Amino acid sequence: MISGLAVEDLAIRRGERLLFEHLSFAAEAGEAVALVGRNGAGKTSLLRAVAGLLRPAAGTVRFGGARDIDEARAADLHLIGHHDGLKGGRTAREELAFAARWCGAGDAGLARAAEALDLGRLLDLEVRKLSAGQRRRLALARLVAAPRTLWLLDEPLAPLDSVWRERIGALIADHLAAGGMLLAAVHDPLPVAARAVEIGA
Repeated sequence: MISGLAVEDLAIRRGERLLFEHLSFAAEAGEAVALVGRNGAGKTSLLRAVAGLLRPAAGTVRFGGARDIDEARAADLHLIGHHDGLKGGRTAREELAFAARWCGAGDAGLARAAEALDLGRLLDLEVRKLSAGQRRRLALARLVAAPRTLWLLDEPLAPLDSVWRERIGALIADHLAAGGMLLAAVHDPLPVAARAVEIGA
C-alpha cells in the first residue's frame, strides 16, 4: 500500500503548449489535495500524469512505500475522469460489475457499493436512461467496491445535487480517516478539508 504522493518539479506539455512547469507538492495518508485553476490550466493532465497515462515533459511522480511505481499505479489508485466512461447500451449492473471486478472487487464489494451509492433500483436500467447525477454515482461506486489508497478524481461532484454532494463528502471523509488520499481537480470546493494547489498560476 502506498503511503504518500510526491510530485517534484513537474512540467507538462500538450502538443506545443506548455501547460505548467516547476510544480511540486506532496500528500500524505489521510490528506486531500484540491487542484484549482482556470479551464485548460492542466488539472486533468496532472491527474493523468500521476496515473501514468501521460508522460511529463520534466519532473517526477513518486509514491511513498512503493518499490515499483507501475505496480503501485495498477494496484493502489483509482482514476475517475470528468467523463464517466460508461457504455450507454449496457445496464448499470453490467457497468458496475465490469468496472469494479476489473479493479479486483468481489460480490461483497459490489453489494457494498450498490448500497452506499443507492444504486439498487437503477441496476437493471440501461446507462443511457440514467440522469447525469445517477451516472456519476455509478462511476464513483468502484471507489467503494474495490478500495484503493489514492483517489484521483476529476470534478467528482459536478453533476450531483446537494444531498449527494454531502453523501459523497461523507464517503471521502471515511476514506481519508482510514488512511486514504485524495487528489481532485475541482472548480467547486470539496466537502472535506483540503489543501489547495493552484495549477498554471
